[in-house]
Amino acid sequence: MHMADALLSPAVGGAFLAAGAALLAGCSRKLRNEFDDGKIPLMGVLAAFIFAAQMINFTIPGTGSSGHLGGGMILAILLGPCAGFLAMASVLTVQALFFADGGLLALGCNIFNLGFFPCFVAYPLIFRPLLGRAPTRGRLLAASLVAAVAALQLGAFFVVLQTLLSGISELPFGPFLMLMQPIHLAIGVVEGLVTAAVVGYVWKARPDMLTMPGGKVSAPGWKPVLISLAAATLLVGGILSWFASSHPDGLEWAMFHTSGREELAAPEAGVHRSLAALQETTALLPDYGFKAGSEVDVEADEDWPVVDVGTSLSGLVGGLLTLLVAGLAAWLLRGRSRV
Repeated sequence: MHMADALLSPAVGGAFLAAGAALLAGCSRKLRNEFDDGKIPLMGVLAAFIFAAQMINFTIPGTGSSGHLGGGMILAILLGPCAGFLAMASVLTVQALFFADGGLLALGCNIFNLGFFPCFVAYPLIFRPLLGRAPTRGRLLAASLVAAVAALQLGAFFVVLQTLLSGISELPFGPFLMLMQPIHLAIGVVEGLVTAAVVGYVWKARPDMLTMPGGKVSAPGWKPVLISLAAATLLVGGILSWFASSHPDGLEWAMFHTSGREELAAPEAGVHRSLAALQETTALLPDYGFKAGSEVDVEADEDWPVVDVGTSLSGLVGGLLTLLVAGLAAWLLRGRSRV
């Protein structure tokens, strides 16, 4: 559900960049007064794990489409809404800057769509009430499923709304909406199952995690969790990313069935062109592979899994960069909380 710059006008993209920046500032102010030193490694490792997990697209049977984990619910549940939102912003910023996944003009929209709804709507208003004060595995599964579906439905709706406000005539509101919502319903179900599995694993190591949200991460029991998540990040980003579905993701699929194209052309001048040129400069591994001009086996695209050094390198480098960005953000908050 990563939006490209071509889907947005400068006004809409700029407005959501400002909204995202305001949310990040508000989260930072809140966390300065209550930050736990133990969240520094946890924020970094979880952000890296979500980065790697988003590289794996899974096929939606019978549609010719695919989806990938958003991860916002996992971050909100394990870190809390504000720290989770900061971690998601770190993931999306690294993706946009270094891998050209999502546009720079669209970065605010992507942060809002993938971070705001799970962290500040689905988590407090759906997940926590459904989980209750006496969590069980059944309650965790139900809460994760409903919250993940709701968050993705809201995010998908806002993608359609943002294109409408941007005046993208190739994607008329009604037809585009009727394709975006059901495909992201299916993706949301998978997201909910994965969320329940990951949170359930952490809950097993730290049974107080769900009954005492915001508890001290530095307490005993977290080290094995951090090691396991770090190992999973290396495995997913370095190897399992080869098994990503080759089908277009839900947004591309909906765009194709609405406009006949999986991608729209961005304006060749102005803000769009300037940001595209900047992204071309910063993207070390665009589209999670080596830049054009390097030796590429053209026939490899016909094979599955796609065993590709560029993909593995992207997963490992991206995970490390995300860990550093999220960890640095957490460290800066920790430092300011002590001033």
